[in-house]
Amino acid sequence: MRHSWFRLLTGLSIGLLVAHVAAGRPLRCVMYLTGQHPVTPELDQLRQVTHVIVAFMGSSLFNEPGRTEWPVFGGSTDVSEIRSRFLPDTKIMVAIGGWGDTFGFSAAALDEQSRKEFAENVARMVFATGADGVDMDWEYPGGNGEDYKIVPNKAKEWEIGAYPLLLAELRLALGPKKIISAAVPGLPRDMLAFNSQTVPRIMRHVDFLNVMTYDLMNRRDSTTRHHSGIVNSLEAIDAYISAGAAPQRLNLGFGFYVKWFKTTHDACSKTASHLGCPTLLLEDPKTGADMGRAGGFSWHDPVPTELGESFNRALDDGTYDDKGGGYYYWDEQEDIFWTFDTAVAISRKFPVLVDNRRLGGVFAWGLGEDAPLYEHFRALTNAVAEHKGTRDEL
Repeated sequence: MRHSWFRLLTGLSIGLLVAHVAAGRPLRCVMYLTGQHPVTPELDQLRQVTHVIVAFMGSSLFNEPGRTEWPVFGGSTDVSEIRSRFLPDTKIMVAIGGWGDTFGFSAAALDEQSRKEFAENVARMVFATGADGVDMDWEYPGGNGEDYKIVPNKAKEWEIGAYPLLLAELRLALGPKKIISAAVPGLPRDMLAFNSQTVPRIMRHVDFLNVMTYDLMNRRDSTTRHHSGIVNSLEAIDAYISAGAAPQRLNLGFGFYVKWFKTTHDACSKTASHLGCPTLLLEDPKTGADMGRAGGFSWHDPVPTELGESFNRALDDGTYDDKGGGYYYWDEQEDIFWTFDTAVAISRKFPVLVDNRRLGGVFAWGLGEDAPLYEHFRALTNAVAEHKGTRDEL
């Protein structure tokens, strides 16, 4: 009993310290650095970047007792090479998990012993690699992950209560000085583990949440909308604030990539805006598998040959929707709906979302995804620089 009370009081004390430190921080500018696009711009362009999160390490690695090898990035066993690409005070973190990575987290969260073993392994990795902390990318605890058609949400309900317990164990293992963040859903339908009962418990143990305010249209949808619009991003941010998250500990998400969806011709041609018109069936209703009628690519990727002409039309003739707050285009020749952030669209998010909601920061997936021009990255960091005047207030 004394041990349980000690752990509770320690967790509460750490949570209060995390909240205090977070409240006094400047505006965060967090960049994911991915294995798919492990490139960075020149150092003088990185002055606004405060945190870099290296993605990904699989969650199942940390279920293995006594593991001592940690392939962080490109086979490296420490973060020194990555750290050398950024300004000296930039925090370098390691992301664990990612889209579709659920099994290792479920196994870790199962009981007190598995949570402790997972947390101790994570702490061992952090101290061995020299990282400044971890980003927990268990994106859909409680259900609605990639396997939601195969493993029903009912079978994952227990994860909702176990998720804050896993974070608490992680904080105890890492201590108060290491950073813990978490990537969390941007669609209210996916926020199964993030409600008014769980969010206050979660916030005791994390420094900040990276709210994935992108992919807000995906293959589970049946009508067109912005994948990262202002209105639906605001809905996500407000949901976390209403559930108990302090705005200063929320980061607004930006996706440095393009999304497209196949639509029905007749219905879309009859709508004035082409928003809210029907798509084709985008995922298999039995398995949830991709039907090949939707997709995306980063600004660093070559444009798929079959989409080249349509994408050029989207760039040349797209429209910014002042009502929903997003750039989009419907290609009536090929029945493709395009949705993505332009540099202008990125800058327009700051007054409504970052300023009005007094958010603590922004993040992007991902830095290398915007190479080689880094146009969207510059738009984001320029906006951060222009908001330096609000940093002391945050």
